[in-house]
Amino acid sequence: MNLRGFMVLLAALVAALATARLGLWQLDRAAQKTALHDELQDRGRMPVLAPTELARSAEQVGAQLHRRVALQGEWLADRSVYLDNRQMNGRPGFYLVTPLRLADGDAVLVQRGWVPRNTQERERLAPVVTPSGTVHIEGRIAPSVARLYEFDAAASGPIRQNLDIASFARESGLALRPLVIVQLDGGTPPDDGLQRQWMPAVLDVSKHHGYAFQWFALSALITGLYVWFQLLRPRRPPR
Repeated sequence: MNLRGFMVLLAALVAALATARLGLWQLDRAAQKTALHDELQDRGRMPVLAPTELARSAEQVGAQLHRRVALQGEWLADRSVYLDNRQMNGRPGFYLVTPLRLADGDAVLVQRGWVPRNTQERERLAPVVTPSGTVHIEGRIAPSVARLYEFDAAASGPIRQNLDIASFARESGLALRPLVIVQLDGGTPPDDGLQRQWMPAVLDVSKHHGYAFQWFALSALITGLYVWFQLLRPRRPPR
């Protein structure tokens, strides 16, 4: 084999192995997401956490993520924040996040629900009923409120793009638990004017299988082209 043939072989071998490795990586990503989906389903079926069991430190949050919890406390309505550019059922609006003061004096951020945006006046917020006194809510535990890209990370006021737990704790002076409760309707949905048709955590495994097929097909194509042009075609008798 001359130098040119060796270089062609080396290039084909590297390309075929690299694309095959990318296909295996996509299959591994699919397996990871499948395992995560199974874990989320298992946690959703676990017993409902009591208020006294709610995590107090960041180290405890991981074991409670996506579990259901039943809490009671008092809404701090004056500290409510409306998160802009959130959609529900294809409509633009806001997520309403309100701190809930617990019995021990700590507070936890609750993503209470969604309200539509006023198409004429962006800052004109839809009326929301916030009960006074002790309330009972059900929800699932999330690490934080889902973030969107924003230009001004230091935004303040009732309408914001994102909400960081630690920053909001310093701003409000509240002793916030290091997690967020996504409120669910429960047995008797609250009559507060909020919608809570939260999208489930969708783990799209099929796209990883599709990408893996493409990488494996490209690896097979590279191998086939090398075999044809470098091994079989030169040995064919001329016409």
